[in-house]
Amino acid sequence: MKRSFPALLLALAMLLSGCGSLPQSSTPPASGGSTIPVQPIVPPTQETPAPSASVPVTIGPSELFSNRDLDNSYEEAGSAVIRLTGSTAECSSNAVQISGSTVTILDEGTYILSGTLDNGMIVVDSEKTDKTQLVLNGVTIHSETSAPIYVLQSDKVFLTTATGTVNTLSNGGAFTAIDDNNIDAAIFSKEDITLNGSGTLVVTSPAGHGIVSKDSLTITGGSYDINCASHAMAGKDDVCIAGGTFAIVSGKDGIHAENADDTSAGFVYIQNGTYDISAQGDGISASGHMQIDGGSFTITTGGGSANAAQKTSDNWGGFMGGGRHQGGNFGGTPGSKPGKPGKPGGDMGGFDNGFAGGFGGTITDTAADTATDSTSIKGIKAATSLIINDGAFTIDSADDAVHSNGCLTVNGGTFDIAAGDDAFHADDTLTITDGTIHISESYEGLEGLHVIVSGGSTTLTAIDDGINAAGGTDASGFTGGRDGMFGGGMGRPGMGGGASNGSITISGGTLHVTAHGDGIDANGTLDITGGHTTVCGPTQGDTATLDYDSRATISGGTFIGTGASGMAQSFSSSPQGVIAVSVGQQSAGTEITLKDKSGSVVLTHTPDLNFAVVILSAPQIIAGDTYTITVGSASGDVTAG
Repeated sequence: MKRSFPALLLALAMLLSGCGSLPQSSTPPASGGSTIPVQPIVPPTQETPAPSASVPVTIGPSELFSNRDLDNSYEEAGSAVIRLTGSTAECSSNAVQISGSTVTILDEGTYILSGTLDNGMIVVDSEKTDKTQLVLNGVTIHSETSAPIYVLQSDKVFLTTATGTVNTLSNGGAFTAIDDNNIDAAIFSKEDITLNGSGTLVVTSPAGHGIVSKDSLTITGGSYDINCASHAMAGKDDVCIAGGTFAIVSGKDGIHAENADDTSAGFVYIQNGTYDISAQGDGISASGHMQIDGGSFTITTGGGSANAAQKTSDNWGGFMGGGRHQGGNFGGTPGSKPGKPGKPGGDMGGFDNGFAGGFGGTITDTAADTATDSTSIKGIKAATSLIINDGAFTIDSADDAVHSNGCLTVNGGTFDIAAGDDAFHADDTLTITDGTIHISESYEGLEGLHVIVSGGSTTLTAIDDGINAAGGTDASGFTGGRDGMFGGGMGRPGMGGGASNGSITISGGTLHVTAHGDGIDANGTLDITGGHTTVCGPTQGDTATLDYDSRATISGGTFIGTGASGMAQSFSSSPQGVIAVSVGQQSAGTEITLKDKSGSVVLTHTPDLNFAVVILSAPQIIAGDTYTITVGSASGDVTAG
């Protein structure tokens, strides 16, 4: 909720309408049809065109999965059989070397394993051009100090779980070096590895990762139960999943791809599958691109939103101290600018407690103060770009639920989200073209430097801003807006406001925003050309239904907004008619009805929160025409701007 200082002072006494700013009356409308005042003033004229955003390139599954990845069949007649016998193993193939409890596979081919190895390991060390298939046919392999399965060298290894079998791999809680490689997972592969089949694989790694590939990790089927201290499934170049069932409990990320040397690698692709992930780090993380085309996801990170770092203010809702007399200074810190003298309080005084005094409290930004020292605990995170085309997502995250350090695009899917910070965050552009999104809890609902909504159905609740064009960092709620005002006058010292080149564009879809900060906060421009947008904001604190720096236009679609009057803005000059009125302090559940001059109902709405301002726009509202607005028992005639 960034504000320039002159705009802040002006907004203490004025409400910007569709044509400008409206002085507020000193008393609420009385019952029996009192007129609601409308007095236009010239709006802001600064123009900031939104930069065009780059569009991430989508990935096709045919590029990622070979026919053999998807084929989990094998011929028993031509395979080597390895029988594990507790402390050692038996096999008649010359390609298998057995030394105590270590079984080493030296050639390509298919190897069928069964039985138990109490404290040993399977090692694949074949030619660099070999493709090797290991079939787990009811095995239990435990290694006290290393990986039960270790792929040292091969071209590619296929690890297949046989139909109807349960296979268990476990580490004893320590990893002791046996060569130059840092073996730190129950399945550790230096090469490409594909997991497939229709059996079950149980992986336990109390001192390290579950499954690791230092190249590509591909999974096309099977059931996986992974409990580990670090990442559950990790690939250096990529993690690509075509399907499967996954139950994951991890001390770090659930699914992790990271390549520090190649920014084009480190990507995650998921086509389908069922995922139940409880992670102390990120649920799904990619150092590069991520694309999700389908699947069912239940993700809990960092213990869920209930464990989010608290963002609190001891003066929330008591803007400027709450006095009714002449004011003091903003913030009281060196370099703060003087506050405007307060006006007499009252129901229509902007806030119930008037505008005197200084900012009496301080902001505590626990999340921002500790962000650099803590593990990332986001639900789904990509470092470059993230595309979600389909899927069903239930995410309860202590930090952001869905996050991209670059662009984030949602083209479909269903989402049920509770987030300790942002529900959807992009450092660059957040685009929503389709999908059904329900955000029950968030600090900010939708945030990006540019936010584009062209379709879908989104319902969100936010502690701070509902939709915020600010961009920037993980501690996004404290970078722009209320908590970054005046470069240190409120919030952490030295913090600047949000970016003024941000933009919000709404061209379609249905949006229902319930926000306890600003409903829509564009640190730059807001343009609405279609869709149906409803914003319900509070009446306390430094909040507004709409908050923008340079331009807010509406040329199509329906907008219904309610909220506080003290800092209120409405649309600047717009092609579509706008009605913006202050209505006194009204209780939640008070019905609003707008009728045209013929008496036909144009819009009706019942806000869920208390309100003092009503902003309405729809294709049926014509600038210059007169309408009758009824709020509870009070009515008045207004002319659309």
